[in-house]
Amino acid sequence: MNAGKQTGLKEGPATRDAFGKSLKEIGRQNPNLVVVDGDVSNSTRTEDFAKEFPERFFNVGIAESNLVGVASGLAMAGKDVLAASFAAFLLCNAYDQIRMSVAFPQANVKLVGSHSGISIGEDGPSQMAIEDIALATSFPNFTVLVPADAPSTQAATRAMLEQEGPFYLRTGRPKVPVIYEAGFDFQIGKANKLRDGSDLTVIACGLMVAPALEAASDLEQKGITARVLDMHTIKPLDLESIELAARETGAIVTAEEHLLAGGLGTAVTRVVAERHPVPMAFVGIQDRYAESGKPQELLEKYGLTAEHIRLAAEQVIRRK
Repeated sequence: MNAGKQTGLKEGPATRDAFGKSLKEIGRQNPNLVVVDGDVSNSTRTEDFAKEFPERFFNVGIAESNLVGVASGLAMAGKDVLAASFAAFLLCNAYDQIRMSVAFPQANVKLVGSHSGISIGEDGPSQMAIEDIALATSFPNFTVLVPADAPSTQAATRAMLEQEGPFYLRTGRPKVPVIYEAGFDFQIGKANKLRDGSDLTVIACGLMVAPALEAASDLEQKGITARVLDMHTIKPLDLESIELAARETGAIVTAEEHLLAGGLGTAVTRVVAERHPVPMAFVGIQDRYAESGKPQELLEKYGLTAEHIRLAAEQVIRRK
């Protein structure tokens, strides 16, 4: 995706590619790790693990409900299990199986959904996961991670596989700007402050973090300073960082490649309402499905760009 004219960020690999690379490396270190995929390993990038460890890789075919059942069974047998498919297929098709076989028993299963959001482009709405964050966060005691770039995806992959319990990791298809340096401090449940400011805070996740930084640069040229938080963990949320942003900057904009209903904005709003109400604005997918098209054109049409974040910021500041 466009790295932004003001940020100086360079384009890097897709988060799904970074996930695949990290998974293979972890597989070399953890002989108890097994991977289950729904016949899309070349897309989810679990194929790198499969080629090196064929005896620990299971392709169950295009049958996501069965995929989750197999993953749960392997976990109950003592394996460290990662199950991957397209985010829309995994969360929408197998929701009940995730609920009863992973969430309820708190099975040690890591779910990875690739091809999230509308940025998959020409594949069209049947494969665009725009509800997956809402579905994943609805499970009690589920951890939900939405990393922004390659280094943070590799860090998130390693962090979740070092912990017990169910996780959902969201990855994407397009190449994205590199925001972090390798080896940076990644903590589950702790937002990263990428830029400080006193006039408002932009809280973003995933693909929208780079546009948030670009919008902050554009706003600075107008004399507006924006704090930017990368909320890579949607659940559990970093409550303290959100409250501090509300108290210190007095206005908040959220940005996500997901439906506004049930996503990052919804979660942040609950915290702000409970702890320190301030004016808010929301950049995300409105109450509609998208269409097939070129990724950048879709992001522009459905309001997921730095320009849309900038306009939302200017609007929310007027309400302070």
